[in-house]
Amino acid sequence: MSATSPTHPARPHFHDELRELETHTLEGLDLVLEQLDRSLEAVAHQDVELASMVIADDDRVDGRYLEIHQGVLSLLARQSPVAGDLRIVAALLHVIRNVERMGDQCVNICKLLPLAGNEPPTRPEILAKLARMGEVVRSEVSQSKRAFADRDVELAEDLVRQDSEVNQIQRDIFQLAVAVGDDIDTREWAMCMTMVARALERVGDNAVDIGEQTAFVVTGLFREFSDSSHVPAAKS
Repeated sequence: MSATSPTHPARPHFHDELRELETHTLEGLDLVLEQLDRSLEAVAHQDVELASMVIADDDRVDGRYLEIHQGVLSLLARQSPVAGDLRIVAALLHVIRNVERMGDQCVNICKLLPLAGNEPPTRPEILAKLARMGEVVRSEVSQSKRAFADRDVELAEDLVRQDSEVNQIQRDIFQLAVAVGDDIDTREWAMCMTMVARALERVGDNAVDIGEQTAFVVTGLFREFSDSSHVPAAKS
């Protein structure tokens, strides 16, 4: 769906600029996917050098955040968006913030690898779970971009389904880490991997947040797709 509002055809320059801001915002998710792919590769191979490259490259994501943030503020200062246009402007500020947070989580993942050591005693079952978790999170990020670009609320709501799998894998990884045994080095590595899993889970949460912004732009109402504060009742 075009960002141009049919009720304000007399402001083509405004709508051109708004479309450009949206395009650049969503391209920020492409930067996140690059960072995420390299972070997952670094985890899979316990590659500290590659992790360092991801950390150094975070400036690109931060730069995109600042570019969009300043662009939106400039647009607001020069124009007076109303109705659907105003919703898009507000949503873009939220989305680019989510992009910046995703980039930060990739950095957090890579900072954990040196803590585990250059040649840590790894466990293949934990690495396999992290690899699957990374696949699902990557899918969430990509799908959140498509949902926002296409104003597809159904696709946005489907992010919750994928996020449920991510949450379950995170719990599985924690249980595997608890059960690794008494070797100190192995336990330290496993605990680092639980924090990697937590960072990946946060990337998925940010993708869901972008889905919620999609629904807001389309409907004008903000709602959470799921209540993260709800704790399921214990099984008897």
